[in-house]
Amino acid sequence: MNKKFIFFSKLSLILVLFVILAGSLVRMTGSGMGCPDWPKCFGYLIPPTSIEEITWKPNQSYDKGIMILHENKFFNSKQKFTSNKSFELYNWIPYTKHDYTKFDPLNTWFEFVNRLIGAVAGFSTLIMFFLSTYEFKRNKILTLLSGLVVLSMGFQAWLGKLVVDSNLSPYKISIHMIMAIVIVCLISAFGHYKIKLRELKKKFN
Repeated sequence: MNKKFIFFSKLSLILVLFVILAGSLVRMTGSGMGCPDWPKCFGYLIPPTSIEEITWKPNQSYDKGIMILHENKFFNSKQKFTSNKSFELYNWIPYTKHDYTKFDPLNTWFEFVNRLIGAVAGFSTLIMFFLSTYEFKRNKILTLLSGLVVLSMGFQAWLGKLVVDSNLSPYKISIHMIMAIVIVCLISAFGHYKIKLRELKKKFN
């Protein structure tokens, strides 16, 4: 096997395990709705650190998609604009996927870090897949397994969105966790496959 592929397969496994650990901490701290939207967090790539950042203000510039809290309800901005002295509903879309309106910076950042590690893990598995294509002629199973891991990571990200949109539906959380274990098993299969290849080489040499 390509040494770079082995490195990224190990790195991907470690990162996925970190995602599971981070997800457990999110669950333990009740931070699952720390970011009420997906994939951004309150409409930001980097989430807010205080409630003042998401509270509606007059004469404030807002980018499209930014989420604000106003009268105990979440709203998304329809387009980029500057607010007037009073709140004008026509500039905003009520966020109706759920009625969750709590903001806690610690919960938000727990959830954000969980997503961030997941994104890095996904990027690592993608590199792993590209490296496996160099071995396609000799190890088709390796490439197929790597492709399956990437597809599983994409499916897992989609499940994460469903979990948030459902306001932490228990059965969707369970499916999300099971899928994480499946991904660990798939990546771990590379090690088993490597051992089998060594055994075959010794047998025929």
